[in-house]
Amino acid sequence: MAKRLFGTNGVRGIINEDMTSELGLRLGKAIGEFFGGSVAIASDTRVSGDMIKSAVSAGLMAVGCRVLDLGTIPTPAIQYFVKTHDHVSGGVMITASHNPPEFNGIKCIAADGTELHRSDEEQIERKYEEDVPCKPWSEVGTRDEVLGAADSYVDAIVSLVDSEKIRSANLVAVLDCANGASYYTAPLLLSKLNVRAITINANPQGEFPGHPSEPTEENLATLIEITKYANANIGIAHDGDADRTVFITDQGKFVSGDKSLALMAEMAVSKKGGGKIVTPVSSSSMVEDVVVRAGGEVIYTAVGSPVVARKMIDTDAIFGGEENGGLIFPEQQYCRDGAMTAAKMLEYIAKNGSLQDGIDSLPAYFTDKRKLECPAEKREALMEHLKGINASRRTDSTDGLKIIYPDGWALLRPSGTEQIFRIYSEAKDAETAEKRGAYYEDIVKDFLKTRKT
Repeated sequence: MAKRLFGTNGVRGIINEDMTSELGLRLGKAIGEFFGGSVAIASDTRVSGDMIKSAVSAGLMAVGCRVLDLGTIPTPAIQYFVKTHDHVSGGVMITASHNPPEFNGIKCIAADGTELHRSDEEQIERKYEEDVPCKPWSEVGTRDEVLGAADSYVDAIVSLVDSEKIRSANLVAVLDCANGASYYTAPLLLSKLNVRAITINANPQGEFPGHPSEPTEENLATLIEITKYANANIGIAHDGDADRTVFITDQGKFVSGDKSLALMAEMAVSKKGGGKIVTPVSSSSMVEDVVVRAGGEVIYTAVGSPVVARKMIDTDAIFGGEENGGLIFPEQQYCRDGAMTAAKMLEYIAKNGSLQDGIDSLPAYFTDKRKLECPAEKREALMEHLKGINASRRTDSTDGLKIIYPDGWALLRPSGTEQIFRIYSEAKDAETAEKRGAYYEDIVKDFLKTRKT
């Protein structure tokens, strides 16, 4: 069996340690052998983007592919390009999303714009192990620079929301692009929707000098302050590759991803008069509460946007997403889409008023999130240990181990992108959620400390 390269969202690693130009070249050949024909490629703003993109492009051309270089654009923008161009057989996005700037990654995109199915990634991994031979000089591929992908992507989003309602609302937004891939598309979108934008961190500086690219409450302190004191209707923050969006209310309050997921799910079900919503087991119970209340149904999956997207396709779901701000609107495409998420939330405010009022209307749940360093070789034994401890409780093994309590749950699972172990707990009050989180954190720490292998 070939060595696993792809994690939950592509191949990632630290530049010039485990993510090297040699890996990019060899993986590019494997990807090119899998796709064939014309392959689109793009990158986010990371300083290593050109190096890895050049290596992957060289590999693609070495096996005869025509490379279409879209430049620096968000991940959902290249996905939209691949989806809407029939002659393109696939795509490659060079990004490590929310990881620190020393990381980069390689994410593959299927011809329909979705992230590759795991079985397809396995084929690429096998080709990588075989080291695909290069074509003769007369059959090598070419590289073309393609302009306009970002603009077409934004125009599509504008056409899919009630743009006139948004324009007439005269909204004010504070926009934090994290100096990432949305530095051009996000301001352009707000301009086309007649939203007055106060922008911060909107330069393509891939060392992320403004703040780390993960849009957490701690990292968005400046956005929170400006949104509050500028009397803006909303604060909008993207991660590094702009497939996720989190929000700040008009009162300067951070909106956790599960709350924006719940609001968008409720809006989708209410508009359709029912329908299926797909979300991972890590999402808050408030999502199911509001969906059922609106006449819809929730379908749970393992964590990971590709899993959610494919389940949405299989079940003809009207909406889906994750609790980290990665929302999927099938009318646009079956992938996490940060700009579409921002536009739909602007539409929500234009139609319903204050975002804070919408958040306050949601059922009250409290979530505690923790993460610990966990070597990959200890994961399996750790999970078996946790299952044994909870053998008498009601559990769900869709992804990791979810322990169901009468007033909430705890989810224990290893990360698919980093060597860390995640502990989520949820309850009707903050103290209970925190106590459960601390209880399982102590168990995991004790196991990792005493277990040799």
